[in-house]
Amino acid sequence: MSNLMARSQGARSVERSAIWAFVPVVAMAPFSLLALSLLWWPVNMVFGAPFRWTVVVFAATGLLLFVRPFQTAVLTPILGARPAQPEEAALIAPVWAEIAQANNLPPNRYVLRVLPSDELNAFACGGHLVVVTSFAAQELTPAQLRGVLAHELSHHLGLHTVAITIAHWLSGPVVFLARIGFFFENVSQAAAQSFGRRSPVINVAGQFAATFFKAVSWVFTAALRAGDALGNFVGRRAEFEADKRAVAMGFGPELASALRQVLANGTGGRPIGWRARLAASHPAARTRVARIEALQRHPAR
Repeated sequence: MSNLMARSQGARSVERSAIWAFVPVVAMAPFSLLALSLLWWPVNMVFGAPFRWTVVVFAATGLLLFVRPFQTAVLTPILGARPAQPEEAALIAPVWAEIAQANNLPPNRYVLRVLPSDELNAFACGGHLVVVTSFAAQELTPAQLRGVLAHELSHHLGLHTVAITIAHWLSGPVVFLARIGFFFENVSQAAAQSFGRRSPVINVAGQFAATFFKAVSWVFTAALRAGDALGNFVGRRAEFEADKRAVAMGFGPELASALRQVLANGTGGRPIGWRARLAASHPAARTRVARIEALQRHPAR
């Protein structure tokens, strides 16, 4: 009965976290469409391509990020990750098989990769990737590794990684136009300074162009910063939801132990100041440990 209640609570938790996870996607979508429309305008002048086809191609290309072979062949090298070496696979594979069995999932549904790094970290991305650092694979005990991988699987099951991937893809045209705006702002200022001395008209035109491109850049940069702040807020909530699901799976003590290891290594401290908290996408490890322990004492919360 307790397992059934835990699974029911986990399902409700997934629904809530999935809704929250897509908030940055909804917020970024209008700016992405605005950026696409500005990029489409010169293309339409030359080729006469309808705007809807630009949107369709952009969306279809983004869907490749969720295709497992594409993730394995393209996204993995971009992240700098690699397949686990034999000694690493001997540690990770049995742990992952246990987690998959606890969730009635085939172990090969997700792709496990190792990121060469001296940081104690792991993350989930795309629709199928689970990445753990080489340092974490070496330093964590099998029990602690179970807790970490259960947490990352929870991100996939809660659709957090899907929302993050879509939000990043939508921000691509916004980032591109912001950079173009800054580039042309610098070019306009340079032209005004170089040639404006000879002609007041060139000086005024250059200053006007610089102001225009600065305004365009500011709009898209502000959208990116607001999206990052909102994404970090939602990301912290997603971390708590993933912890809660890991506890419901039965891996709460292992995850708490891994987080204590993070604290022992001198990382995972609480950010200082509201700006640092706004920029932090992960809650403090100490806070997460306290919440996990509270969930284990009172599973109904």
